[in-house]
Amino acid sequence: MTDMTSWTVAPEPFDSPAAAALWRAYYTEVSDRWYLLHEGRRTDPDELEREIAAHTGADLAPPGGRLLVGRYEGEPAGSAGVRLLDATTAELTRVFLLPGARGKGGAALLVAVAEDAARELGAGRIVLDTRGDLVEARALYARLGYTETEPHNDDQYAEHWFSKRLGAPVG
Repeated sequence: MTDMTSWTVAPEPFDSPAAAALWRAYYTEVSDRWYLLHEGRRTDPDELEREIAAHTGADLAPPGGRLLVGRYEGEPAGSAGVRLLDATTAELTRVFLLPGARGKGGAALLVAVAEDAARELGAGRIVLDTRGDLVEARALYARLGYTETEPHNDDQYAEHWFSKRLGAPVG
């Protein structure tokens, strides 16, 4: 567990009530942002339910992954996940903070704890992808030392790919 003022971050099962609620909030926000930008509408509720059910986060379970839940003043407020892509490369995913928790240092803390989890899994490098409209995410990753790279996947919504070398674990 890691503390930073009123934050704690700890591994949690991908299907815990807190993790499931954060996944729903995350997916709803990024899906709505995409549809509003491209089609002028919010996500169709049936599609939202199908996608949430189809992407459970089971790939973030040990032994090859970790889902981290950040709590602000004891309440679930954010998440980050890592999963091994191969023996030395991890992928950072599901970095998200509830709107009321933003601007309080949680995003950088979640990413740092996720990087530590990736090291513990044996990764020497961490990669991620994001969309062009998620400007806050791109700014966060650049500020945290990630560099934009060539694509490492063919995700239909990915528009920017980042990578970072991981040094020895902190502490």
